[in-house]
Amino acid sequence: MTRRQPPCPFPASAVDPAAVSEPQSLTSEWLGARLEALIGPLRGRTLCVAFSGGLDSSVLLAALSPLRSRRRLSVRALHVNHQLHPHAQRWADAAGAQARRLRVPFERIDAPVVRRRGESLEAAARAVRYRALGSHLRSGQLLLTAHHQEDQLETVLLALLRGSGVRGLCAMAAVTPWSGTLLLRPLLPLARAQLEQYARAQALAWSEDPSNQDERFDRNYLRQRVLPLIRQRWPAAAATVSRSASHLAEARALLEQLSLEQLRAARDGEALRVSVLSRLTAAQRGNALRQWIAERGLAAPDHRRLREIAGPMLHSRADALPVVRWQGGELRRHGDRLFALHGPAAPPAARFWDWRAQPWLTLEGGAALGLVREPHGDVRLGALPPRLRVSFRQGGERLQGARGRVALKTLLQAHGLPPWEREAVPLLGDGERIIAVADLWLDPAYRAGGAAGATGAIGAVAAAGDAGRFRWRRASSDRD
Repeated sequence: MTRRQPPCPFPASAVDPAAVSEPQSLTSEWLGARLEALIGPLRGRTLCVAFSGGLDSSVLLAALSPLRSRRRLSVRALHVNHQLHPHAQRWADAAGAQARRLRVPFERIDAPVVRRRGESLEAAARAVRYRALGSHLRSGQLLLTAHHQEDQLETVLLALLRGSGVRGLCAMAAVTPWSGTLLLRPLLPLARAQLEQYARAQALAWSEDPSNQDERFDRNYLRQRVLPLIRQRWPAAAATVSRSASHLAEARALLEQLSLEQLRAARDGEALRVSVLSRLTAAQRGNALRQWIAERGLAAPDHRRLREIAGPMLHSRADALPVVRWQGGELRRHGDRLFALHGPAAPPAARFWDWRAQPWLTLEGGAALGLVREPHGDVRLGALPPRLRVSFRQGGERLQGARGRVALKTLLQAHGLPPWEREAVPLLGDGERIIAVADLWLDPAYRAGGAAGATGAIGAVAAAGDAGRFRWRRASSDRD
């Protein structure tokens, strides 16, 4: 899985979204104009609604439905069932019935939530939900959510309470490049009261999740206890805080532009050059690292760990191999290069490979191992067993070279592989004997045209085309 956000294939609209930002009431005509201001012409688009069946998403789906004929677009409703509540199936059935009344294609996605240690249920469910939605979008389709002004207000306040910087405080954008497509939040200029007004006028039915009243969750506590007091004193708080979030989004765009310029000189493939980063000021380093970590698909580290990365980690000895870990990611330094990883993974189990029946073997993290026939390949196919044992480094392995035995660690060091990548290098065995290390090394006894295969019948077979070459396709990211 590639960590860097793929380039967005959709052109930006030339219309100013502010021109259709704050209506007196919600209508399908306003929604159509709003969407065109955000993404351009709607004709031929397929818009997929994240449809819980609650008030907000019910309003979005209902207001969007008339645009199918008026704007020549398609609409889908995607309902994610986390199976967290005894009534989850009932809500899914009700959501399906709503979609059928609107004649909108409906799909239920079952996505149970599994929490990692220290992760909140809210965060875990959100991550699972977006992964599930992304996996069910077809090429060229866009995802819409029904977030509104009060959602934006809650997000900004929670970010403030967590000590977030500019990136967190700018909260939710109306258009976000996401999972190779766009995530749209067209209702952000609207207050929840406007959505309720639309629902009453259209006689919509919706489901209420009782967990939304559970004040053990931060967002619910804020919504039930804190925001009523804020609105009592400052009735326009949601609108004014949303404007502040827009100003912060502009500041974020400028910071990202600056960080991209500074990262350009530091990039070295998927790594960054420490020597280049060290020439930046502390504030510039922090800004560039935040941008790069986000590109790599990792959650942002907290302020303390970011300072540790930008300071002691970059200034440590080149041979120290420092690492900084946080929930959902880690950074490692190897010489002058800085790597961003998704965290430690369990070593893959050994397996057997019938290379004649299966020329390519899929490995962990999207990597693959192949054995392709080549007239001038270095592998003597006739010497290989029908099934090769594919295993991974445990430590202490030694290889039989032409001049005696050599440590596997020495070979991998010579190829410049950092320590954490060495564990993913496939080792091919004939029984317990290692005969190849990916496409980096081959036992001389199995080499075509070598001492064992240059003469006699075996040499004749090799000359007739019984030769090949190992191919190792590395994972597209350092670690998933």
